[in-house]
Amino acid sequence: MRSFTYTSHQQRVIFGADSLHMLKSEIEALGLSKALLLCTPEQRDQAERLAGMLGPQVAGIFDRAVMHVPIETAREARQVAEKLGAGCAVAIGGGSTTGLGKAIALVSGLPIIAIPTTYAGSEMTSIYGITEAGIKKTGKDPRVLPRTVIYDPTLSISLPLASTVTSGINAIAHAAEGLYAQDGNPIMDLMAEQGIAALAHAIPAIYAHASDVLPSQALLEARTNALYGAWLCGTVLGNVGMALHHKLCHTLGGSFNLPHAELHTIILPHALAYNASAAPNAMEKITRALHASNAAQGIFDLAHANGAKVALQDIGMQAEDLDRACDLALQNQYPNPRPLERAVLRQLLQDAFDGRRPAA
Repeated sequence: MRSFTYTSHQQRVIFGADSLHMLKSEIEALGLSKALLLCTPEQRDQAERLAGMLGPQVAGIFDRAVMHVPIETAREARQVAEKLGAGCAVAIGGGSTTGLGKAIALVSGLPIIAIPTTYAGSEMTSIYGITEAGIKKTGKDPRVLPRTVIYDPTLSISLPLASTVTSGINAIAHAAEGLYAQDGNPIMDLMAEQGIAALAHAIPAIYAHASDVLPSQALLEARTNALYGAWLCGTVLGNVGMALHHKLCHTLGGSFNLPHAELHTIILPHALAYNASAAPNAMEKITRALHASNAAQGIFDLAHANGAKVALQDIGMQAEDLDRACDLALQNQYPNPRPLERAVLRQLLQDAFDGRRPAA
């Protein structure tokens, strides 16, 4: 067995159907005061439901979370939190909302409780990202790690099918890159493979029940498995470094304002194909978890078979921006199993733009 270093993160996880009802007692158990509820405009109803549950424990609702956390939004939310005298932030939603909570905590140290409704995984990490002047900058800081994460699968029942598939593959990306991280370890490898397997099984099951008139037990079970997989994949993201795939997604998302989960879904097969020859053990684990014959093709097929877009041109990327995207990706390079070669990277972006299935 290889030598490794593993550091556990102090964080409480509450998992299970209807566990949202534990939020009030959790705030009290943590000794926290009035909560500022964070959400996107589309999830205002869920935030208001929380406000009704918490009553006087609520300081207010900030419903302007958006993807990639623009610095202007982060500053506004910090000011609102200070004005309302909030003692903690409760983020309900996906990565955009959790990211906003982190941006508040980064400066103010305000404790965060995260309630994920997608499979983004940000809630399990001390990684933050803020976009300023069209450039998304990321970093790590223990202050932004949520104190408690409440995983309630019933909250994801209404997650649109398209978002479900892309959010799930976004989660798989964290585990896939964790398997060839330079600081990886056997504990994270176990979580990564189990997380990929859980999501690879859950996504088609959710897709199969998409037309159900009423939520069924089978759908709830699939949603539960997906959330479990997302938890494991997010834990991997929070414990080891990422590589080319995440670098490309941060570059394209922050600089060209492309949708986060869709972007991860499109880029991942091509990033895996790029790294395949340099990380054969990781590819073997990914292939096994997917029950596929090839890691890169298995991810592409999982996305395509379940209705996800597989081409950058279909999510707003412009062909004339591919050269600039390549140049940006070559700056401040992440560690990666295979050295970054401009010509090959440029072809990767072209293949992703066109939506080509990776070669075996």
